Amino acid sequence: MKERKVRVRFAPSPTGALHIGGVRTALYNYLFAKQHGGEMILRIEDTDSQRFVQGAEEYIIEALTWLGIKFDEGVGFGGNYGPYRQSERRDIYKKYVRQLLDKGHAYIAFDTPEELEVKRNEIANFQYDASTRMQMRNSLTLSASEVQALLDANTQYVVRIKIEPNEDVHVQDLIRGDVVINSSVLDDKVLYKSADELPTYHLANIVDDHLMEITHVIRGEEWLPSAPLHVLLYRYFGWEDSMPRFAHLALLLKPDGKGKLSKRDGDRLGFPVFPLEWHDPKSGEVFSGYRESGYLPEAVINFLALLGWNPGNDQEVMSMEELIQEFDLSRCSKSGAKFDFEKCKWFNHHYIQMMDNKKAAELFMPVLAEHQIHADAAYVEKVVGMMKERVTFIKDLWETCSFFFVAPTEYDEKTCKKRWKENSAAQLTELVDVLRDREPFDIEGTEEAVKSWIDSKGYKLGDVMNATRLALVGEGKGPHIFDITEAIGKEESIRRIQRAVEVLK
Repeated sequence: MKERKVRVRFAPSPTGALHIGGVRTALYNYLFAKQHGGEMILRIEDTDSQRFVQGAEEYIIEALTWLGIKFDEGVGFGGNYGPYRQSERRDIYKKYVRQLLDKGHAYIAFDTPEELEVKRNEIANFQYDASTRMQMRNSLTLSASEVQALLDANTQYVVRIKIEPNEDVHVQDLIRGDVVINSSVLDDKVLYKSADELPTYHLANIVDDHLMEITHVIRGEEWLPSAPLHVLLYRYFGWEDSMPRFAHLALLLKPDGKGKLSKRDGDRLGFPVFPLEWHDPKSGEVFSGYRESGYLPEAVINFLALLGWNPGNDQEVMSMEELIQEFDLSRCSKSGAKFDFEKCKWFNHHYIQMMDNKKAAELFMPVLAEHQIHADAAYVEKVVGMMKERVTFIKDLWETCSFFFVAPTEYDEKTCKKRWKENSAAQLTELVDVLRDREPFDIEGTEEAVKSWIDSKGYKLGDVMNATRLALVGEGKGPHIFDITEAIGKEESIRRIQRAVEVLK
């Protein structure tokens, strides 16, 4: 059989914000496609009209674009296999519903919700399947004339797949191997609803994957129970030769490993579970996002890639290009991965450290603007280069290095008690004269001059330096003293020291 070009799809439902688990699924599809020189399609599965949420589709596209997960075709990207929204493919699905009915692989069911509820009360663990369908009101139990009369009267109906019992269905999974499920445990799933003239996920998914020539279906393990049904549908349509290879990814688990990660876990433990901030149009709730919380997209991608997959060595920091090169579905875990959100912070810290100073400064500029600071770009770049290794998020730079932009107006009480000695005012008054005479006001020369002065006076180096730091910063933090003085300049350094002498005495 001719080798087909790899084509994968990410097919979310527009029912709300894209969960971080869905992002990981999209990422793995992307890595797999790019490694094999293939294509990735964005398909929107919006057949459940009752759960549609305004703005969700746009949110999904924006989130994946921010993360650098790129599509070759699909909703918002075009392509030759459209339309890519399932709600726009109604007429396509009707043809295949008729095909299943004509072949006897499906039947029409007229049971009302009330009738189904009665059966559930009659039969414990009721399931609409081979053991119960002949007790129900459907085209298998009604005469052809009765069925036609109901159709002519526009009676609402569904089309159900007709699954034959006692057959072992094999699902060849690229992660889990040969998964065998007996058809007797499967129910006759609804494939189509006359009420909105739309198929359910099961039928639309199979028809679209076939027509869009999808070669691999990489999705979450929650879809594994549906896989045997999908295998049967491929067989019923006679499409076995074009059936995609399946790969079902293990769940993302709560940080303690006990159960599936939910959005409430993020609320409870203080981390985002959505890529972007989400404003729920129905409830009015606002949920935090990785972007708005200050995470870099490359850090989120690196973190997610290693949740349930490993490159086979100890390497942790990997660019998108390296991930594409190394990704292998056979190294995906069969068991769930704990969502260690602290590790994501570690990645973010690392990527800030590795970031070009100019880019980091550009990201810091809006934070400065929020504090009404309008600084020279070159100066901001210089400060960020000194301080970025100390922060986990770019926004943390303000708290860490605001003293580079605003002179202290108060002095930390604990630091004062510990570092400001009774002779500090006199010593720093002398220091001002030393600094005033320095030219050029560079780091090495100024440090050498100050230390020579301290030695000549017999002062304690620690006493002078600690008091100077307090004067320049307002507390006992910051980089090397002479990095600070060189950055803020001679006049500002002197002004700050004189003010501390005046205030602290």
